[in-house]
Amino acid sequence: MENFPELALEWHRAGRGAVLATVIETWGSAPRRVGSQLVIDGQMAMEGSVSGGCVEGAVVEEAMVALEDLRPRVLTFGVTDDQAFAVGLACGGTIRILLEPLGALPEALLAELVAHRAARTPVAYQVNLSTWERRLVAPDAETAALFRADKSGVTEDIFTHIHNPPLRLAVIGAVHIAQHLVPMAQACGFDTLVIDPREAFGAEARFPGTRLSHDWPDEALTEFAPDARTAIVTLTHDPKLDDPGLRAALASPAFYIGCLGSTRTHAKRLDRLQGLDTSRLRAPVGLNIGAATPAEIAVSILAQIIESLRRP
Repeated sequence: MENFPELALEWHRAGRGAVLATVIETWGSAPRRVGSQLVIDGQMAMEGSVSGGCVEGAVVEEAMVALEDLRPRVLTFGVTDDQAFAVGLACGGTIRILLEPLGALPEALLAELVAHRAARTPVAYQVNLSTWERRLVAPDAETAALFRADKSGVTEDIFTHIHNPPLRLAVIGAVHIAQHLVPMAQACGFDTLVIDPREAFGAEARFPGTRLSHDWPDEALTEFAPDARTAIVTLTHDPKLDDPGLRAALASPAFYIGCLGSTRTHAKRLDRLQGLDTSRLRAPVGLNIGAATPAEIAVSILAQIIESLRRP
C-alpha cells in the first residue's frame, strides 16, 4: 500500500513540513490515475508521483508557496505529448492536482485517516473544493460502488479519495503455477500468502520473501481472515487440501475464488461441496486465453482476478 498519508504525517511531526499533492481529475491520456499522490517537505524532498515526471517540478514549487501561506489550492496542467514522451510515456493529457499543506489539512484528521489505513478499514477522505470542509466517511449506499471500483474523483465540487485496504491473495498449493503467480500478484500490489502443509512445497527457497503457512488450508484462511479485498486460488489438485480451503473461502466475503482443474474435475468438486453456494467459484480458473505453461496459466489467473475486481 502506498504510504503517502503516513509519510506526510511523519514529516509534519518531525518539523520538516509536508504538503500532500493528489491527482483529483484527468482528461485524455493523463500519466497518473486519479488518487495518485506526491508528498513534499520544506526542503523539496519528495516521494511519489502525480504525473510520472512531467509536472513534478512545478508542483514542488507551488508546494513551497503553500507551506508559506498554509492555503490549499488546485493546480491544472496540460501535459503535451512531447513532455510525456520525454519521461518515457506514450502520450499526454490534462490533470488537476490538489495541494494540501499540513496545517490547512488538520493533523488530527490526517492521523485519523492513517489509523483507518493501519487497521485495514476502508474509508474515504472528502474535501469540498469551494469551502475546504473535510471529513472521513465509511462505505455506504452512496459510495459503495466507488469503494468496489477503487474509484476516486470529483462530483459537484466534492473530491472523494478512496482509501481501501491493500489487495490480498491467498494461494492454496505451493506448486509451479504459484511460483509464477505470486510475484506477478505482488507486482500488482497484492499482499500474498501461500498455504501448503507440505513443507517441501511451501519452502522459503521456492517462495523467497513471501508469507508462507504450513497449516491446514481452512485453519490458515481462518487466521488470514479474508475480506472483500481478498482473492483466493486453489492449485493443489488434491481434494484433501483444496476442499477445506474452499469451504473456508466460501464462508468469507472474498471477491474472487478460483479453482484449478478441468471441467470434469470441477463437476466432481461441486458434488463434494453439495449444500454450499458454489456459484462464486471460478473454474476452470483463469481467463480462456489458451494458456499452456505454468507462467501462462498464472497470467490468465491474475488477469481474471483483476477483471473480477475492476469489472464486477
